[in-house]
Amino acid sequence: MNQKVLEKVRNVAIVGPYSGGKTTLLESILYVTRATTRKGSIKEGNTISDSSPEARERKMSVEVSVTTTTHQEFELTLLDCPGSIEFAQETYNALVGAGAVIIVCEPEIDRLLTLSPLFKFLDKWGIPHLVFINKMDRAKNSFMDVLHALKEASNRPVIPQQYPIRQQQDLIGYIDLVTEQAYHYHSGSPADPIPLPEHLQEEEHLARQEMLEVLADFDDHLLEELIEDIEPPQDEILKDLKQDLSADLIVPVFFGIAEQDYGVRPLLDAVIKETPAPTMTAKRRGLKTKADGETLVQVLKTSFTPQGGQLSLVRVWQGELTDGMALNGVRAGGIYRLTGQQQKSIGSASVGDIVAIGRLEGIVTGTTLSSKEQPSKELPRADILEPVYALAIAPENRKDEVKLSGALNKLLIEDPSLYWEQHGDTKEVILWGQGEIHLQVALDRLQRKYNLPMTTQLPQIPYKETIRHSTTIHGRYKHQTGGHGAFGDVYLDIKPLARGEGFHFHETIVGGVVPKQYIPGVETGVREYLAHGPLGFPVVDVDVTLTDGSYHSVDSSEQAFKQAARIAMTEGMNKCHPILLEPILSVAVSAPTECTSKVLQLVSGRRGQILGYENRSDWKGWDLVQAHLPQAEMHNFIIELRSLTMGVGTFTWEYDHLQEVPGKLKERVLEMTSNGHS
Repeated sequence: MNQKVLEKVRNVAIVGPYSGGKTTLLESILYVTRATTRKGSIKEGNTISDSSPEARERKMSVEVSVTTTTHQEFELTLLDCPGSIEFAQETYNALVGAGAVIIVCEPEIDRLLTLSPLFKFLDKWGIPHLVFINKMDRAKNSFMDVLHALKEASNRPVIPQQYPIRQQQDLIGYIDLVTEQAYHYHSGSPADPIPLPEHLQEEEHLARQEMLEVLADFDDHLLEELIEDIEPPQDEILKDLKQDLSADLIVPVFFGIAEQDYGVRPLLDAVIKETPAPTMTAKRRGLKTKADGETLVQVLKTSFTPQGGQLSLVRVWQGELTDGMALNGVRAGGIYRLTGQQQKSIGSASVGDIVAIGRLEGIVTGTTLSSKEQPSKELPRADILEPVYALAIAPENRKDEVKLSGALNKLLIEDPSLYWEQHGDTKEVILWGQGEIHLQVALDRLQRKYNLPMTTQLPQIPYKETIRHSTTIHGRYKHQTGGHGAFGDVYLDIKPLARGEGFHFHETIVGGVVPKQYIPGVETGVREYLAHGPLGFPVVDVDVTLTDGSYHSVDSSEQAFKQAARIAMTEGMNKCHPILLEPILSVAVSAPTECTSKVLQLVSGRRGQILGYENRSDWKGWDLVQAHLPQAEMHNFIIELRSLTMGVGTFTWEYDHLQEVPGKLKERVLEMTSNGHS
């Protein structure tokens, strides 16, 4: 593909909070660019994106969907990304390959701070982004108030590029702040130019001045013009907008009503005029764009299809991708342009293209692929999100246990923010993810793709137990049969250790009263007993010393001494005042500052110990709360936290220590354990 054609390629991700109208905007874009003749609706379940059964059932995006269209001879690839924070990994993986991003939000000023994590991610990666305020017919606040709330959420200057024209509460048009031309919306056709309404001239001038002053911060020539009251040429303003947006220095704001196609055409015009060409994006990543060199692509998403096997969505960063090309030594099995679930086979793809490649077995999301054996440059990939929600799972049919691990591993390749383990203490298979809906979607896929219906329950808490007091105990095992008998005889000192010390075993035998070859049997007997203590849980922080004993020259054996040790432990541990211990986690909760008091109440209400809180570094308007929380209180913590923080609160955690379970709770745990639950 030659340079001139490359300049007319754009790939744009559409992102934003759940229910903001991303999918509706995409349907409108496809309709006004004539890629479709009829707009789909989420309600009717016939949109181009959100076409998977899991998305349609929930009426929300649960995975990235790709479509292509053209506008004014520009080729547009559009990535519709999930808005729910539970599917943020899917979104972040795709954004790494985007040339620009449209953030779709509603004009609710109380919720705009929830865009902070998204703004933060885009700024970290230097991805140009603009905002489209959707559903402007529902705005309860002035446009400038909404703009101010956006500024609070973004670290980059947020600037208006349009100003609304209203009739009472209805949005009927807009003023282009670059040209100062006013337009009147029409459903189903482009907006008509109209004279600038006199009553808006002062407001429009102030908004335009704000836009120009921000642009002048990055352009000395424009600054001189403003100081000298010289009207800058429109071409200069557009050049600054393109230059500053491409460098992720500013965030232009547009608005409209996607359901009626209002504001969609000027938004598209801005995408093709102001967002960077793929050559510029690749150059900023330190890559070449000439097709005669090494071809470099990066995997943005991996999925498994029933018919074609593994399908890898990739962004071409350098060179040209051709069908049958070997990438990292693996031969590409077909190149496809995607429109929702539909695949169109193509022979090649160039810089800026986002396409799917078939049968790249063993290649996972984020991987840099090269036409050489090894890439000359490894492209950075999105961080994997820490899991915050878990379920214990088991196949409905026990015969399916053998194929469960293989299916789970494929699920993890498709979605790297999932994680599974077989817990060492409870022996349960635990599936970890980003929330309740996230795991339910994963379980639905297990059933649909791999015919593995699952049962679920809350994961068991890995309680431990220890002792408060010391004792000395005698254990004798004597068993007589027709032939040789069995005889072992031990005296054990049992005493508690400090928390976290684990288990220590010693022996102070003198005079050979217990022969050396039998002492390992004593330790084995003690260890086996400690796996299931008097309260029914593994025992920790205990010191056991073999102090004395006796043996029989014929009947004694290592096995007999093992049994003697178990007998001693069974009797002795009950005398040592066993206590129940629960795991305590060190938790760091991140939330908007206005929600911090609610977070503190949430932690305290779950038996948490607050260690302190402070402003979150580099996050304007956010706090970080440090606390210790019992693992038993963590199951629905993320659900309640998001409920209190407009959906954006999150946390990281790690095991910290064991702590004694309070009396009443201990009784409840032991009662549940005796009834076969945990």
